[in-house]
Amino acid sequence: MKIVRYIFAILALFALTGFPQVLAAETTDIGYLDQTALAGVPAFQQANRQFTAYRAQLQKEFEGRARRARSAQDQQKLAADFQSRLGNRQRELFGPLFAAAQTAIASIASSRSLSVVVDKRIVIVGGQDITRNVIDLLNSPGSPVPPVNTPPPSSVGWVDQTQIDQLDQFKSAQKDFAKFADDQRKAAQDKLKGARTDGDRQKVYAEYQKSIDAERDKLVTPLVDKTRAAIAGVARKRGLILVIDRTNLIFGGTDVTSDVVAILKK
Repeated sequence: MKIVRYIFAILALFALTGFPQVLAAETTDIGYLDQTALAGVPAFQQANRQFTAYRAQLQKEFEGRARRARSAQDQQKLAADFQSRLGNRQRELFGPLFAAAQTAIASIASSRSLSVVVDKRIVIVGGQDITRNVIDLLNSPGSPVPPVNTPPPSSVGWVDQTQIDQLDQFKSAQKDFAKFADDQRKAAQDKLKGARTDGDRQKVYAEYQKSIDAERDKLVTPLVDKTRAAIAGVARKRGLILVIDRTNLIFGGTDVTSDVVAILKK
């Protein structure tokens, strides 16, 4: 697991427990959506069938070309071409559908005066489920119409972890941890060659895991604490009841990424 992912796995839990911020029943301007349910929309199902058929056809074509490849470099070029064409087809099929879904979400959120819509996975209790409304709108004739009004100010903030990933201290910690983990893995493999019993092998595994956990605590814990404090400080200053990772946000919310990054750079 990358360090930054480990950090935000912790922070995701913190975001739900560090404040009185569970989506409570009295919080009426927060909606949530079960994104997996959108896969059942006929337009998405049709696009998925088309994409699956295209991928199978493309795979067959490239397998034939790969057999005629004369070098590893030729195979790498083929693989890159395959991924490029597959990605282009995916964007062609699903891009308009995702755009329509986003418009439908914005429309429903506006009609219900929601300031933010989050992924259902992070909701424990409360909030308004708009999944059915969005699906019905996507299934109705014509394209969803964008709302006239912008989302109202939200008491739910969000952080884009990809921007925090790029901070020097995070990249340095990731590099150091990756090197340490690789060295420990090689050392453990050497020890396993001399292990004669299951007990010996279990001891090697236990020592390896202990060293990895200790190094992770050494490198990650200070960054977790610093990031946690930065987010908590920004949340208090801006009167937010909840701060979530950008990946859990669907619509609206208050972007506090720059505020958090500025603190972490100090």
